[in-house]
Amino acid sequence: MKQLFTTVTKALCTASLFVMTACGGGSSSGSGSGSDPGTTAIPATNAQYVVFAWNDLGMHCLNPSYDTAVILPPYNTVWAQVVKRGNPPQVATAGLTVEYRIVNNSSSATKRNFGQFWDNVMALFGISLAPNTGLNLEDPTIHNGLTGSMVLKSDHFQANGIPVTPVDDNGVWNPYQVAEITVKDASGNILAQTRTTVPTSDEINCAKCHLPSAANNNNPFLDILQKHDKLHQPPDGLLVPKQPVLCAGCHGSPALGTTGPGDSGKYLSAAIHRAHADRLAPDGSPAACFDCHPGASTKCNRSLAHTAVTGNCTSCHGTLRQVAYSIISSARVPWQSEPKCASCHGAIAGVDTGTILYRNAKEHGGIYCAGCHGSPHAMVPSREATDNYQALQYQGKAKSMGSCGVCHAGSRGAGAEGFMEKHGPGGQPTACNVCHTAVTNAAPGSWPHQFQWQNR
Repeated sequence: MKQLFTTVTKALCTASLFVMTACGGGSSSGSGSGSDPGTTAIPATNAQYVVFAWNDLGMHCLNPSYDTAVILPPYNTVWAQVVKRGNPPQVATAGLTVEYRIVNNSSSATKRNFGQFWDNVMALFGISLAPNTGLNLEDPTIHNGLTGSMVLKSDHFQANGIPVTPVDDNGVWNPYQVAEITVKDASGNILAQTRTTVPTSDEINCAKCHLPSAANNNNPFLDILQKHDKLHQPPDGLLVPKQPVLCAGCHGSPALGTTGPGDSGKYLSAAIHRAHADRLAPDGSPAACFDCHPGASTKCNRSLAHTAVTGNCTSCHGTLRQVAYSIISSARVPWQSEPKCASCHGAIAGVDTGTILYRNAKEHGGIYCAGCHGSPHAMVPSREATDNYQALQYQGKAKSMGSCGVCHAGSRGAGAEGFMEKHGPGGQPTACNVCHTAVTNAAPGSWPHQFQWQNR
């Protein structure tokens, strides 16, 4: 494991179609957080650049400790895409630098037990890291901190492996951290700025099944290793004496850059989901998604259109048993084969991205899907106010990015508030933006999803 780094189809908007932001909808109040999401403002119509930013996953889990059994390190990745407004707009990269900083969070190593990650990173990952710098599975020589510069990746910028933890500098536990993204020109002048959620939670609840006791020093992770040794008797030696143990050392985890199922012959995702699919906790309750995936408080799937009390996890991913056997049967590889938006939204043009995952897919004008719709598990509108920041900043409505004026400099109505105030109280649908736009080609393919958006 030490080698881990190796049309216009319809002219009028009906109640069932959402055309631009003027079709109404309100913003989510969010659940509140220790990281101030900042104030929002619609940019001036003469803004030269806009920047879209998002977390690649929508939620990242991490261990609360790193001295026993370890599943995931502190590791968040943020993407940003810069657009030069115009007619037509252009994705911009030349002569630009993009910087990030985690708001009100300047240290991870000094909080709770997270410092154990840096104490044990050599044993776990075969690499030495300075405190508050992170692993990087894509650019192994770059170790990002809680502030820094993003790396240009063809048509966007990335900061991989930000070691952010869910505790603010004021000591508040907050799984929805915030990154401020700043775009500068070659002279250091600020061209654009926005904020995005950097979600991370240590809320994994192994103690529901692995009860703390004197036999395991009140440590659920030690109980995991003890039971694993008893049930499986690893051929290369018991795990308890080897602490800390990285689970992906034997069970392949593509999320950590490994290839194949590992020495055990079972992917980590398959092993964990299968082991817990039929087992009951000591209180008689079955395992649930939010027991391991954050969590009873975090409720990491927060997109309002996709969320129920249980998070709606099984609607997209299937049950624990289905997840496990889809991997065991070789029908899919975890992290590399994920649910598709087209499974539910197949009638909408451009939604089926083929073999490209949502988190990597692009559509209208080369803009990434997440740039307009939000991160996976956090598609706008979201329950969390921080997720709605950019939609409110650029168009005044917590809806998927739909105002042409955000990018098209010749378009009217860059925000919806003024229009709605006079013409649309109550969120009445409107087709005004079909005509009041900088796009002149009447071909449906020139429009995002051919204006087949639903009122989300």
